[in-house]
Formats: sequence, structure tokens, C-alpha cells
Amino acid sequence: MHDRGLGRGPIASVAPISGGTQNVMLRFVRDGRPYVLRRGPEHLRPRSNDVIRRECRVLRSLSGTAVPHPALIASCEDESVLGDAVFYLMEPVDGFNASLALPPLHERDAAIRHEMGLRLVDALATLAEVDHVAVGLGDFGKPEGFLERQVPRWLAELASYDDFPEYPGPDIGPVGEVAAWLEAHRPADWRPGILHGDFHAANVMFSPTGPDVVAVVDWEMCTIGDPLLDLGWLLATWQLPGAPEEFAGPLTRAGGLATKDELVRRYAERSTRDLSALDWYVVLACFKLGIILEGSHARALAGLAPKVIGDRLHLTTRRLFERAHELIQQN
Repeated sequence: MHDRGLGRGPIASVAPISGGTQNVMLRFVRDGRPYVLRRGPEHLRPRSNDVIRRECRVLRSLSGTAVPHPALIASCEDESVLGDAVFYLMEPVDGFNASLALPPLHERDAAIRHEMGLRLVDALATLAEVDHVAVGLGDFGKPEGFLERQVPRWLAELASYDDFPEYPGPDIGPVGEVAAWLEAHRPADWRPGILHGDFHAANVMFSPTGPDVVAVVDWEMCTIGDPLLDLGWLLATWQLPGAPEEFAGPLTRAGGLATKDELVRRYAERSTRDLSALDWYVVLACFKLGIILEGSHARALAGLAPKVIGDRLHLTTRRLFERAHELIQQN
């Protein structure tokens, strides 16, 4: 920090920031200025540093766009500085995470909560309209064949959980039926753009004084793909029955939220994208997210994650596949 002109003297007021389950985030002050540090988990995984490097690049590219995001201050890719971990510093965001608690204003005002969902969609539509080539992300992903890769990629991920001897296999619902439907109904035409990759109400910061989204956070799954999958992801996780704690539980329990139809109408007003195959993207989001969460269940059975979390995420996976199956039946 000293070499980059980021203050002098000791680091003070260090405190963890809760809300995530993987990466480490700390708030601190140096020379009167607040910072937030983000790095991979305490026990780094093989790709942890690559994920942080990608996050840095995305945040740097989003600077100057209308997408609400934490401002990047500096990054350090030298793994020898901080216990083998790549890390970066960003500006603190004056906001709150609705997955932890609602401020009194938001808790008592249903109109604000209703608008919060619509502002989520505004942020998402803004991201989807960013020209990824113009902001320097032309080589950030492989959009060619993106939709074709999804079902085989995530079926292979699910099969890999069999490597854990304690895992009895996926008791999560009609995986084969959902996979076959996705392959049979895959959209033929789509327009590449920035895909956040894990867009739901717990991965944004809301304004403490109103419904605005002040920052979209947790960019670790970001790539160049079909941005409509982000909208599908939001709809897949929106007020998911039987899994209220997983995606902004306090907001869900408070009620008064915008309906799915209202969210879709808002997106249509803000975007030039074709929404005629939207149900397909919701089903894909349920399929992909469910398989990702089932991985935590498999690791928990192997003693590599807390059992209580594994059990909860297993239930959420079942609820996601139930939502996917309901949509398939309607189509």
C-alpha cells in the first residue's frame, strides 16, 4: 500500500465482512481512509487465485459504466505477499446485504421492498447492455457454444461427486428429464454479453435510505455468455418455496415483493433482448445452481464442509429442481 501511495502507518479497525461463504473479506482503515480487502478462502483451492484475478479484471472494466459495483482501488497478483493469496482492495460500499437483515426503514415499508426487486432488475439490465468488447472484456470468456456446453458441463460436475465415497448419489429430483428438456428446447439465437453468473438478491448491496442497488458484488462466476441466464437465475431464486433462507431470507420473509411477472416486464422495458424463451433460462438456472449447491452437500458428507450447511443446500437443490419441473410441465 505504501508503494502505491495508499496511506501511511498501521492498519487499524480490522473487521470481517459477513455474508459470503467462500472468500475472505475484511474491512479496515489506514491513514484515515477505509478499505475492503478481498481474497480467496483461508484454505486456497486450486483456482482461488485465478478467480480473484478475474474479479479484479471485471471490476476494472466496469469502471466508468452505469453498472453499480464496488470501485477497485488496487490489486496484488504477487502470491508471496499475503500467504500465497492474490488479493485486491476496493472502496467500501454504503449499503446493506438483504440476506443478513433489513434496516428498520425497509422492514416496515412494503413499497420500498417491492421497488427493491425492480431495482435489482434495473441493475441486471444495465449490466446486460454493456458492450463487453468496448470495455476490454472481448477475450474474457468463450461465448461460442456457450449454451451448448451447459448441460454436458453440469452433468459432468454432478457425476464428479461420486468421487466422494460417502456420497450416495444425487437424490435431487428429475435430473435426466430436465437435462433432456433443456437440450431439446435450447434457443438457437442469442447475443453475447457480460454474465454475472450468480445474480440473486443476496449478491447485491442495497441503499440504506431507499430501494436502490448501490453495488452488485461477488463477481467470481462472471464470464462472457448469455446475459439472459442472469435473469433466469434471479427468477429461479426469487421467493423459492421451501428454501427461504438461501436467497435473501429476511427480504423474502418480510414480503410485499414484486412478482415474477413484474420483474420480467421491468426487464423488457430496460432491455433490447428477446425474452420469448425466458422459461428455458429459468430451467437452466435451476439445473446449474442446483448441481453447484449439491456439491456442498457431497463435500459435507465427506466431512469437508459443515453438515448443517450441506443438508440445507441439498434441500435447496431439491426445491430448484421442483421449480424446473413445474416450468417444464407448463411448456
